Amino acid sequence: MMKPSHTNRLMEMLPEEIRLVYQAKSGDTTAFVKLYDLCVERVYRYIYFLVPNTRAAEVLTFQVFFKAWGQLDHYRMFGSSFIVRLYSIAQDQIIVYYRTHKKAVDPDDDFTMAVRGGDFKKEFQVIRNGLHFLTAEQQQILVLKFIVGMSNRLIGRVITRPTGDVGILLLQGLQALTGYLKETELRIEMKG
Repeated sequence: MMKPSHTNRLMEMLPEEIRLVYQAKSGDTTAFVKLYDLCVERVYRYIYFLVPNTRAAEVLTFQVFFKAWGQLDHYRMFGSSFIVRLYSIAQDQIIVYYRTHKKAVDPDDDFTMAVRGGDFKKEFQVIRNGLHFLTAEQQQILVLKFIVGMSNRLIGRVITRPTGDVGILLLQGLQALTGYLKETELRIEMKG
């Protein structure tokens, strides 16, 4: 039986994301597929709240991973996490999407999402609609914070702004969204 090399032992100790990125950068397509599996749901959820419908979210999610694959040689593994890089690519793809789709796109009629086993279809649709009254940066910050669950520090990395700016934009976005929700007279009652 052969002893694993020093490099192999070191690779085994690294977090899974870093190990998979290293392997993918070395040309291992299976490792990139595993990265995709680890990250696709989070990237899709982020995009879904910022575009008008499911089809657009699906296409943009595919484009994000396609671009990430093409830019893999330029990715610095220890600069930031791979998921942060994916969110940055997603941000760019969303901007391109809205530049090229200036006509209004029909939102999903069947927007469904369940939280804690409950059906909050109406409430989530109103919140999703309300996001479109915010600035693009406020939308992005609110989705990264409350849908994706990122810290202000990581959000700052994605949008290339200081952490203090993230807090201010987060507060402004919440105030604007609250105003919208008051106008629509939506009262969200959540138990627990």
